[in-house]
Amino acid sequence: MTAGRIKIEIVKGDIASQDVDAIVNAANNYLWMGAGVAGAIKRAGGEEIEREAVSKGPIGVGDAVHTSAGRLKAKYVIHAAVMGQDLSTDEQKIENATRSSIRIAIKLGIRSIAFPALGTGVGGFPLNKAAEIMIEASLGEPDIQNSALSLIRFVLYGDEAYNAFKKAAEQVELQSELKE
Repeated sequence: MTAGRIKIEIVKGDIASQDVDAIVNAANNYLWMGAGVAGAIKRAGGEEIEREAVSKGPIGVGDAVHTSAGRLKAKYVIHAAVMGQDLSTDEQKIENATRSSIRIAIKLGIRSIAFPALGTGVGGFPLNKAAEIMIEASLGEPDIQNSALSLIRFVLYGDEAYNAFKKAAEQVELQSELKE
């Protein structure tokens, strides 16, 4: 789907293997990289990603920072703090972390970014609701249409996550067509 000049892709796969300018890590506010998405990124890209991230923390929940990407194909990892040490998240935290990630991508002048399903692993947030929030928040950032960013890819692990994001993208596209 496209929204203005931004292409949205929904794919199944491993976020750590994506050939994009930046990948987003579903982080805690201390930026330690444990299991799930963070663990996959650290295993594929190297421990230096975590060391660099931790040196920039702690950050506020909903905020994001970027680091180099170690051995990954991406140039950057954007660490989006979608939860604190209590390991819980909510709609506002997911929206803020998504928007913070997009703002960093715009500031870096990159063309492509890949997101996992933020807050749905350890955070336990429902996939369908996370999908709606993330797609709408990423496209709703005011400066996005005037930036270099042209591709937002949601990389989902498993059929359930893929189907939730695909359905949410179809809904956003339908709403967009109805407004025109």
